[in-house]
Amino acid sequence: TTIGRVVETGPAVSNGWLDRMVFCFNPHESHFVAHQVQLIPVPADIDPEDALFLPNMESAVNFLMDGRPIIGEAVVVFGQGVVGLLATAQLATLPVSCLVTLDKWPIRRKKSLELGGHFSWDPTAPDLKDKLTAVLDSCVGIKNSDLIFELSGNPEALNQAVDIAGFNTRIVIGSWYGTRRAALNLGTGFHRNRIRFISSQVSTLAPEFTGRWTKERRLTVAWEIIRRIKPADFITHRFDVHRAREAYELLNERPGEAIQVVLAYG
Repeated sequence: TTIGRVVETGPAVSNGWLDRMVFCFNPHESHFVAHQVQLIPVPADIDPEDALFLPNMESAVNFLMDGRPIIGEAVVVFGQGVVGLLATAQLATLPVSCLVTLDKWPIRRKKSLELGGHFSWDPTAPDLKDKLTAVLDSCVGIKNSDLIFELSGNPEALNQAVDIAGFNTRIVIGSWYGTRRAALNLGTGFHRNRIRFISSQVSTLAPEFTGRWTKERRLTVAWEIIRRIKPADFITHRFDVHRAREAYELLNERPGEAIQVVLAYG
């Protein structure tokens, strides 16, 4: 994704687009030609670095719309990458009784707590289920979570989610697994507990919302939350585009050091 300024317009385009800061789904390059319908104007009061998070924020808004957190619920979020953190930041503003986040990397768990998560642990810890059970029992008097968001990108996390789910727990799957398969245990625990898997993908709106909601309305909500959260604070590294190789090596070899990496031009 790209945030940039319109430097030239065609003869059929309004001059109002000239010099306007815009968002566009476009590969990394310093200049490109785009049709105006591909561009989303960035509100004047939003910093361009905050605006970079628009697509992930829209995804996070969609996750909450599909999960429909209820007052007083115990919520668990697997994965505290950028999209997981954005979902946590929204959940932290709601009157949920307990908000637990899970991520392998300490830098992300720290940020998660700063955003309002009540507890944040390593999902690979051998005593995770015991700790989670104790916290939920203390907070809400139950030993299982009401609502789970699987945003880690790791298909193995789905079995963990099923393991900590309670009766009629909703598991929102926002991860993209690509060609990796999830080997799920759908035996007694899953079957008897009526656990519900909910697929959440930002390219569409759930049918029950389309009577009143549009993608434009969802974008308006995403912009408003960006104003409040100011997610540019998630940026841990900035590279000039000529150093893109270093940026990708960092993410591939030392992911525990980074949250959000951006490429800049000039």
